Amino acid sequence: MTKIFVLSDSVSNKIAAGEVVERPSSVVKELLENSLDAGASRVEIEVDAGGRRRIRVLDDGEGMGRDDALLAFERHATSKIRRAEDLMAVATLGFRGEALPSLAAVSRLKMQTRLGEDATGTQIEIHGGKVRDVRECAWAAGTEMDIRDLFYNLPVRKKFLKSETTELGHIASLVTHYAIAHPEKSFSLKTGSRTLVDVAGVGERRERVFQLLGGQVLEQLVEIPRVERRLTVDPVREDVSRDTAEKNDAEPGVIRLSGFVSRPEVQRLNRKQIFIFINGRLVRDRLLLHAIHEAYRNILPSGMFPIALVFLEMAPEEVDVNVHPTKMEVRFRRGGFVHDFTRDTIRQVLVAARPIPRFPTQGKPARGVAVGASGPPRALAQTRTETGGRSRVSGGATGSAPRASAKGEFQLSSPAVPSAAQLPWQADAALSVYAPSVETPAVNAPMGDTPMQEAGSGTFSEAGDEVAAETFVPSEVPSEREKTPFGENEEMNPLGQVQDSFIVAENGNGLWIIDQHVAHERILFEQHLRRRLRHQVESQRLLLPIVVELTPGQGAAFADWARELEADGFEIEPFGKNTVAVKAVPAEVPTDRVEKLLREILEEAEKNAREMTLETLRRQIAASVACHSAIKVNMPLGREKMVWLLRELMKTEVPMSCPHGRPIILRYSLEELRKAFKRT
Repeated sequence: MTKIFVLSDSVSNKIAAGEVVERPSSVVKELLENSLDAGASRVEIEVDAGGRRRIRVLDDGEGMGRDDALLAFERHATSKIRRAEDLMAVATLGFRGEALPSLAAVSRLKMQTRLGEDATGTQIEIHGGKVRDVRECAWAAGTEMDIRDLFYNLPVRKKFLKSETTELGHIASLVTHYAIAHPEKSFSLKTGSRTLVDVAGVGERRERVFQLLGGQVLEQLVEIPRVERRLTVDPVREDVSRDTAEKNDAEPGVIRLSGFVSRPEVQRLNRKQIFIFINGRLVRDRLLLHAIHEAYRNILPSGMFPIALVFLEMAPEEVDVNVHPTKMEVRFRRGGFVHDFTRDTIRQVLVAARPIPRFPTQGKPARGVAVGASGPPRALAQTRTETGGRSRVSGGATGSAPRASAKGEFQLSSPAVPSAAQLPWQADAALSVYAPSVETPAVNAPMGDTPMQEAGSGTFSEAGDEVAAETFVPSEVPSEREKTPFGENEEMNPLGQVQDSFIVAENGNGLWIIDQHVAHERILFEQHLRRRLRHQVESQRLLLPIVVELTPGQGAAFADWARELEADGFEIEPFGKNTVAVKAVPAEVPTDRVEKLLREILEEAEKNAREMTLETLRRQIAASVACHSAIKVNMPLGREKMVWLLRELMKTEVPMSCPHGRPIILRYSLEELRKAFKRT
């Protein structure tokens, strides 16, 4: 008797449905993408009981005739592709022909649709994969999909659904982000008597973000202007590339990136508020998540994540979307290029914007909404855009939805967003790996009126702690035309210290509080990176070698990266099994911190061995060297030293965060001061 047999259609359909339909939001995603592919200008969504009881999606797209409506529920029936070669250049959101038959297999489904030129529409009812009724009906052009009792015939799957609030939150997040990805379309989402989302089409994505997320969230984001980079086009594929590019509004061999990323002080504990769209398709991609994480390296603390809405456009043949039944995972033809382009673009936008946090103040937070996927939008007020577009976001459900901003989170200032012309690249120019500009004045520039005793003395004139003298050599003052992150042509005037740890300063833009340790850390970090790029890292030989015993993991990390450590100013030799002798270290590192510094570098290399790159290690070494070499808290500074520290901080690429992601500066604006003293 044979042990192998063919599954029945009923069982195989349910298995396939389990791959495509994970939860109610999966249903909404598939139907929403179908509506957008059909050219709908407005999509209306209604859900009951978090989508368990009912999901209704209505659009004004092109609709279907009777024959197409029936064929749409056959497995792998689709209008999007014809040949296997078409899978290499998919320019639509849906294409696999699995969604509708999978939905029909696990629900009670009714579809009403009409093609624009037809006199009547078609109504089809399917329960559990079995056709119950097909008839003509009176219907406007477009399609309505009515899904009831999801998983009614698959109780095992139904049992694993979360609470109604959680499922509703996933649906609301999905609709919100597809609405942001397609700002020219109108979207609405209702549950019961409440309207969660109702937005009219607008001209720009920034307007849509304001409609849906509110002004407070928009202030916490830095906009990425549309930046593009030209790829090398394969001549064999060039003709195909041009054909598919016309369908997708993308030139062959060109990749474009735009969107929004959060300012450094807006931090989240996980990646749930990072949303990535490829050619209008919401995806989860580890490569791009890593690129975004790397863009924030040395800007955010370890283990913290930003908010990001990243939109990539490229010719369809550059990305394979046929990786997973849900179409949420993709693969890139030039993965390394896409990764580096995304990382460098986001990093340079953050550097160009140089956002400085405001001093936290008491009061009610501005209205806004969470960007994450764990709850529906929470803004309660109706807003209206300058273009006259209708918008409404209201009535978010209670439950697990995160607040727009956690209590105590810094409220940020909103400097002008740089235009594409202001960014440090041109459209066709190569993007280099970020490092402080090599044109920055050398640290050994003429000293002028130095506040130090002598060059090379290694000590403060008023404090006993040893610090490398050359790192305190003043360089040129910013030119009058140079705009600093503290205000144009506004040099800060230090007023004193708080507990010998925090510098208090003022200028025409308000009151500033600077953490002296992390400010100096940022200065030293960028200095070390510049010297490393020039191969000019100076070392100091130790009178006696320091013997350090390593763990097996640290020993392996040392073996892998010994050459880079040498280039960064270390001279280290093996000294027995898992033991090394340190004979020289970077010039600015105090000798009593050598062992701790080496262990810190190797522990980080061991912990992140799988994703450690040469650039990542260089930045880690520079951050560790800077941390151990910087001036400390509880250290009195004279006025001249404070002036020097603030001037050098103004010249850094990222003056808002230390290399470990901690904030350096807080600002209390003149407007906030006036409000605090009731002068407004």
